[in-house]
Amino acid sequence: MLEETGLEHELRPVNTKKGEQHLDAFLKVNPNGNVPAIVDRARPAGRETRMLDSSAILLYLAEETGQYLDAATDCPELLSWLFLVSSGVGPSSGQSVHLQHAAPKKLPYAIGRFRREAERHNRVLDEQLAGRECLVGESYTIADMSAWGWIARAAFVRPGIDDPLAPFANLGAGSLKSTPAWLRLGPDRRSSRRWMRRRGTPSSRPTARSQDARDCREFNTLR
Repeated sequence: MLEETGLEHELRPVNTKKGEQHLDAFLKVNPNGNVPAIVDRARPAGRETRMLDSSAILLYLAEETGQYLDAATDCPELLSWLFLVSSGVGPSSGQSVHLQHAAPKKLPYAIGRFRREAERHNRVLDEQLAGRECLVGESYTIADMSAWGWIARAAFVRPGIDDPLAPFANLGAGSLKSTPAWLRLGPDRRSSRRWMRRRGTPSSRPTARSQDARDCREFNTLR
């Protein structure tokens, strides 16, 4: 989103594997101790604004710049899909990733539950995109950006399947004509290509110099 809007910004990585999200310096930005988070230092009268959640950050930047919100009449539905991702797609996919890739003990019931939830959310998104270019309205919005972040990692969310998106015709990376908004307008956009080059691989995070960390997760600061 920062690349798409053209806002000047600085990336500061926070190494969550080392627990750097719990350092006092980061907790001053996000008391909840997770990433991403931003600080906007360009507010009137020199005030700083901090934002703590992915969806809140997307909405804040969209409102500040007037970009990627589509028509005002679509706002209620846009907010519905944006927060469906943050309250449904993200948590279920995140738990699926943790239980399969990080948990010290594999729990079949828990893994199965969150894999099924991730699959169900894929179906919901796929059905919404039937006959549409974007999730909401007629143009690419923050709802598409938010959903693409998880759809692009489907193989990591549901490993062991050759193509976890194969059953979902509107989510797969097939022909350009049938590719959904977040694949056609996401990584194919110039700014998204710059972002992907920064990140390296789809499952990695951007890196930049920092006093406290060297890699892993992003800590975005708007100067």
